[in-house]
Amino acid sequence: MLKRVAAISLSLLLSAGIAAGCAKKDQASPTPAPADKGKQETAAKGYVPKELTVQFVPSQSAETLEAKAKPLEKLLGDKLGIPVKVSISTNYNTIIEAMASKKVDIGFLPPTGYVLAHDEKKAADLLLQAQRYGVDDATGQEDKTKLVDSYKSMIIVKNDSPIKTIADLKDKKVAWQDVTSSAGYIYPGLELKKNKIDPDKDVKGIVVKGHDKGVLAVLNNEVDAAAIFQDARTTVMKDIPDVFSKTRVLFFTAPIPNDTISVRNDMDPEWRKKISDAFIAIGKDPQGQQIIYEVYSHRGYTVSDDKKFDVVRDANKQMGGK
Repeated sequence: MLKRVAAISLSLLLSAGIAAGCAKKDQASPTPAPADKGKQETAAKGYVPKELTVQFVPSQSAETLEAKAKPLEKLLGDKLGIPVKVSISTNYNTIIEAMASKKVDIGFLPPTGYVLAHDEKKAADLLLQAQRYGVDDATGQEDKTKLVDSYKSMIIVKNDSPIKTIADLKDKKVAWQDVTSSAGYIYPGLELKKNKIDPDKDVKGIVVKGHDKGVLAVLNNEVDAAAIFQDARTTVMKDIPDVFSKTRVLFFTAPIPNDTISVRNDMDPEWRKKISDAFIAIGKDPQGQQIIYEVYSHRGYTVSDDKKFDVVRDANKQMGGK
């Protein structure tokens, strides 16, 4: 009888010990609940937008650009299945800061703006690069036989201007865009610098917002010359049909990589693909093509490589940037 009681007691003690050991093990490393695991996976993937915020910088009059860009909200929203909010920024730095503070998800950034956002602010990654028709240097008209991923900047003057060379720009009034504008300041400014003309000290710089405003400033004798993308004169042809005969090109710059569609750097990889596919599809759709052409003279979008912007980094350094 005693042996039987002892055996039962020993069994109970062993069972209790095993149960206690299992309890300690469970407390030490609990298995995550399915909901917790889901949260961890979502966090690992990155930011998933419930509303996509897209911001542009005026390449033309800000008032008209916003109206032209608004239809993009519905087109993009329909493809992504979430609301899209399009807005216009005052300058490139504003977009970059907004992307750095996670207030803007997608920024239409020019080459220099992209490099600043990616390299210095660590705020944006390259998603796509714009495609445009090539432009004929002699006529300023589009060559619709090919799409290109680069463009030029140029300085224009009035056709009867006494300015014949870059050296003649000294002490003259020049219309620039923002200092982070590749076509409106960096590249043409670098050409002046190569010719011993300091773009900040040797000319009287006037900052205008929009390349069309630069063209108008020349025509209205508000400045002697203007830095514009090739060929921004087409943006005012509707109102000034003879703009090409009234102006001439003083010089062209080296090719500049086309504008970017940049994405905030914590965007979820799957959503990067969705957004990329949506913009590429819009660029192939007739209605979408018309919208992006009116906004930025874009004809479509293509996947690109950050290394293409090394030439921009070099230009920035030569102009005194990082």
